[in-house]
Amino acid sequence: MEKIKYTLTMLLVAVFIASCGGKHNDPMVNPTASLLIFPDKDAACIVGGNVSATQSTVSFKWQSAATADSYDITIKDLISGNTITKSSSGLQLDIALALNTPYSWFVTSKVKNNSSTAKSDTWRFYNSGPGVSSYAPFPAEVISPAMEQKIDAVSGNVTLSWSGKDIDNDIVDYDVYLGTSSTPVLLKANVTDSNVAVAVTSKKTYYWKIITRDSKGNKSDSGVFQFSVN
Repeated sequence: MEKIKYTLTMLLVAVFIASCGGKHNDPMVNPTASLLIFPDKDAACIVGGNVSATQSTVSFKWQSAATADSYDITIKDLISGNTITKSSSGLQLDIALALNTPYSWFVTSKVKNNSSTAKSDTWRFYNSGPGVSSYAPFPAEVISPAMEQKIDAVSGNVTLSWSGKDIDNDIVDYDVYLGTSSTPVLLKANVTDSNVAVAVTSKKTYYWKIITRDSKGNKSDSGVFQFSVN
């Protein structure tokens, strides 16, 4: 009997040691967002090696995110709307892009064996080409209503708000398009503010866009935004 008790005791001790001293899985570490460095925000990128008459190589740079071991860089052509994504384990990536074209970009931090990610801020820049003396405005960015937002109209009115930027800082006005089809029509031309109040109807979905114009006659198209009225 004593032998059986001794054996049971030793088994319990072994289980205790295994449970306390055994290897534990490390806690899951989520990535943090990186800080962008270059190309500069809302600026002309004039540093890059030309790969053809229509393209140059842009060196994208960002700061290390303490917990990340790889990054995805996403670049959007603000004219065509086309997006490309490249992966890197470093903090710089050279990518050939079209000249005389505005772009936006952001970096996504990733950690191996973790599906969680962290997204940096989104910056815009203009990939400048030779002989450019003025730049078209960046496409206007929506402020309110947010894309696909459902809203309550106050007295049947909604204020459309947007943000316009231009490297030359010479925006003169905007044309506002609005409608209930995905191809909105001109509502107001030559608007000098970056907001406008419009009449809307309940239970309808609206589409709108902004054409930005500068003092040199250059224009940019925001693309179509959308919101619904409750």
